[in-house]
Amino acid sequence: MIPSRPYRTLFAGIGCFALVLQYALMIGGNPDKGAGELTLNFFSYFTIQTNIMVALALAVPAIAPDSRSGQWLVQPSVRTAIALYIAVVGLVYHFLLAPTWAPQGWSLLANNLLHYVMPAAFVADWLMFTPKGRLRRFDPFRWLVVVLVYGVWTLLHGALAHWWPYWFVDVDTLGYGKAAAYFAGLLVFFLLVGWIMFGIDQLLGQRDRRRVST
Repeated sequence: MIPSRPYRTLFAGIGCFALVLQYALMIGGNPDKGAGELTLNFFSYFTIQTNIMVALALAVPAIAPDSRSGQWLVQPSVRTAIALYIAVVGLVYHFLLAPTWAPQGWSLLANNLLHYVMPAAFVADWLMFTPKGRLRRFDPFRWLVVVLVYGVWTLLHGALAHWWPYWFVDVDTLGYGKAAAYFAGLLVFFLLVGWIMFGIDQLLGQRDRRRVST
């Protein structure tokens, strides 16, 4: 098996590079807007928030595995939650957002790193290095709390600034009813993927226990 420390160090570096690149592109590509507004908008994307989680979840256990945060970030429930969020980022981007635009150059690189490379890398990290069989049946519901908090923030921010990070939560265009329906569907999708990951965890946990007992 690949050692976890160099693997996590490598992809933590790639993730940080992608985040910095995307931020630079956003600041440089919108000269008519202030840096404060652009920075707030940047950190209001679920993609950005989740990639920050991923970068930290890779970097901290690699750099300071014995620290309190390093120990917390390797807990199976925490890592599975982050794997869920970044997996959904990749899936939603590919099926709902990718058809709506065609980035080029550096933007294409940042986009592919954030939406494809990092999701694949972290899900692989979860499969390879996270102990299995320790999740609880209620965990997929607990993981939705982060998504719900993000939804509340998006609604408040959008209502004040009339800026929306994704077309399917654009209340100004869709109206509250349709945007709420899209968000409810997204919650169901998060729950479904969460249950799939829970099922994988249980199957791999049973496999590992059989190996130990033989």
